[in-house]
Amino acid sequence: MDFDLLTSPELLLARIFDGLNAGAVYALVAVALVLIFKATTLINFAQGEMAMFGAFLAYIGWSEWGLPMWIAVVVAMILSALGAAAIERTLIRPFDPSDHLPLVIVTLGLLLIIGAVAGMIWKFDPRPFPELFPSGSAFRLGIANLRWYTVFTLAAAVAMMALLQFLLSRTKIGLAFRAVSSNLESSELVGIRVGPTLQFGWALAAAAGTFGAVIFVADPVRQIEPSIMLSVLIFASAAAALGGLDSLWGALVGGLIVGQVQTLLVNVFTFIPNEMALAAAVFVLLVVLVAKPSGLFGTARVERV
Repeated sequence: MDFDLLTSPELLLARIFDGLNAGAVYALVAVALVLIFKATTLINFAQGEMAMFGAFLAYIGWSEWGLPMWIAVVVAMILSALGAAAIERTLIRPFDPSDHLPLVIVTLGLLLIIGAVAGMIWKFDPRPFPELFPSGSAFRLGIANLRWYTVFTLAAAVAMMALLQFLLSRTKIGLAFRAVSSNLESSELVGIRVGPTLQFGWALAAAAGTFGAVIFVADPVRQIEPSIMLSVLIFASAAAALGGLDSLWGALVGGLIVGQVQTLLVNVFTFIPNEMALAAAVFVLLVVLVAKPSGLFGTARVERV
């Protein structure tokens, strides 16, 4: 056990700041998983690779098309949404939504295909991604350094949740999506077009995932390459399940908890290697789910595959 971390407020605060940074990114990706699960009770295993592909589109828009960085991000989100809508229409909708096995196989296949396509197009050489937020420190206490990147990442996560909450509760298409996610058969009976509504959910999740991936790779300590989102997807899945697979704000809380577990647990208990950070996060997830199977904020009626 690292007693220095427990007795040094500065070192503890530094690790908490690191956890906030990681947790906000996990929350941004987790919300995309939640959107798909709310509509289909299905985990989209290709969500991370779809987000990675969207981040590469933003990079190409900036580096090759000459677009301002934030404009390139918006364009990438739109293109990702269109691509996800096409995937839903051609590969997801033909299957019976109540039979999850074919859909799981499709998303696993997409994970492999999208990763391979990205590798063929952009190779596996890491590339520096342009910074989206101001550099430097927003707050510093000794070795504890709260970066502006962390502050803006947290703000982006909260803003994304608030925007999605408004979209789903105050717009016609959002209310239709909520109705379909609540009861598909009843939605059909009242005249809601279920197929296009689910397609909207896939598009929205892809745009949100792309935004999360862009924020993740925009950290100056990282570089973009085709496998960058694989580990993030696992942590984000744990965050979504921890917060509740049908709760947007639960995704945010779950992401922040997983981020803190990842950074604090392996630093307090030094016998846990850094490579076991994911296992530690999953262990905490299992403990919570044993006590509350629907997650911290999920509804008890949620069914998991």
